[in-house]
Amino acid sequence: MKKSMAKKITMETVMDDPRYRGYHVIVVDGKVFKARTGEEASKILDGVRIKFPKQIPEITYIPDADTLILWF
Repeated sequence: MKKSMAKKITMETVMDDPRYRGYHVIVVDGKVFKARTGEEASKILDGVRIKFPKQIPEITYIPDADTLILWF
C-alpha cells in the first residue's frame, strides 16, 4: 500500500507563485503565511515562533512584477 506524498511547500515554490507577489512571506514546516506590511509580518512571525518552536522560519519579501530591479 502506497502512502500519498503531499508536496512540501518550500520557499522556492512560493517565490515562483504569482499569488505571493507584493507580500512578506514566511514559510515554516511546509506552511505559508503572508502579510502586506512588515508590521503584520512581525506579528505573524511572533505567532510562528510560539507555534513551531523547533523550526527555523524562512522570511522574505516578494516584490510586485512592476517593482523588480534587474541587474545586468
